[in-house]
Amino acid sequence: MKTAHFIALRYLLSPRKHSAINLISGVALCGVALATAAMVVTLSVFNGFQDLVADLFTAFDPELKVVPTRGKVFDPTAEEVQQVCLLPEVAAYSQTLEQGAMVRYKDRQAMVVVKGVDDRFQELAAIDSILAGEGRYKLSDEVVDYGIMGVELISELGTGVQPMHPLRVYAPRRGARINLANPAASFNVGSLHSPGVVFIVNQTKYDAHYILAPLHFARELFDYEVEVSALELRLADGASVPRMRRQIQDILGPDYQVLDRYAQQVDVFRIVQAEKLVSYAFLTFIVVIACFNIIGSLSMLILDKQHDVHTLHCLGADRRLIVGIFLTQGRLIAALGAILGLGLGLLLCLLQDRLGLVGLGGGHGQFLVSAYPVSVHPTDVLLVLLTTLAVGFLAVYYPVRYFSRRLLQGA
Repeated sequence: MKTAHFIALRYLLSPRKHSAINLISGVALCGVALATAAMVVTLSVFNGFQDLVADLFTAFDPELKVVPTRGKVFDPTAEEVQQVCLLPEVAAYSQTLEQGAMVRYKDRQAMVVVKGVDDRFQELAAIDSILAGEGRYKLSDEVVDYGIMGVELISELGTGVQPMHPLRVYAPRRGARINLANPAASFNVGSLHSPGVVFIVNQTKYDAHYILAPLHFARELFDYEVEVSALELRLADGASVPRMRRQIQDILGPDYQVLDRYAQQVDVFRIVQAEKLVSYAFLTFIVVIACFNIIGSLSMLILDKQHDVHTLHCLGADRRLIVGIFLTQGRLIAALGAILGLGLGLLLCLLQDRLGLVGLGGGHGQFLVSAYPVSVHPTDVLLVLLTTLAVGFLAVYYPVRYFSRRLLQGA
């Protein structure tokens, strides 16, 4: 062990003549540890919410989704698109067309998104798992077309699960001008009956705005012939989603985008990441403030050990050794505080995950989870450790050099 490290460790572990120094050193250590623990817990909570959003992926979020780079629709009969559909790793695919429309039921109306799907959509998604009602999944028969609404949408329109009258759907004619003399002539109008079921995915984006309808109904409503807005894919078991995403993107070229589930929910994940980054910045500032206690502890330690410094100086210790002793002392406090803080933070995360110490919604079911979710990522733990050590090491560097130089000048 180097001389500076040996003396610094003795100073850290041995009692001082003045108890105030011990108290300040303990406060500095606890401050760094608590700030580190707070950073671990906070980042883990944000990870927990991000994983919770990922767990809420529904039948509306396919494993991979092909959309056009420019415009709203594309031709699914294109050679490159058909090549994707024939890949052995693609277990199922479905053509979908979704656009905004207005729906009306009796005297109520709402703006919705009509999602037209083909007959293969049921193979692509576990649609039965999100349905509620006495009917069954059915989008058309020989007589009428059916529409499956979200649970919040039927509440807004007042239709009930099994409405007495069909739902009227209005969409502006594509490329047509509004006829002021007869505005109704500028809209395509369709009717959808209810199959006696609704879908519930616990996401307002879908439950309050989406209607599942037949693909041919959506094409007729929005004035399209063969065009679709997306090609949704389900991969075979064992297929790597990232690898297949890259492979399909290479096949399709720059005119298409291939989105995985995270890219389909990019707005939600960006919000979580932005909040996590801001929290990390604020907590880093708290760590900086906690390190000021280390500076105070070292300042008093230098004054307390001035006779030892004079003795070492007379024995031939140079300025580098003297400064190294107190720098090592400050770094030991920062490192010990960081390690204790990591341990405390990980323990709190474990207790929150197992026991749900901090709840949400008072336990009355207002939220999808009853307690704050936590998920510890090794990269975040490493980031917290490096941040605390870097802040602690940098915080003590200049003050120690300054006080040591002043002390040696008086020697």
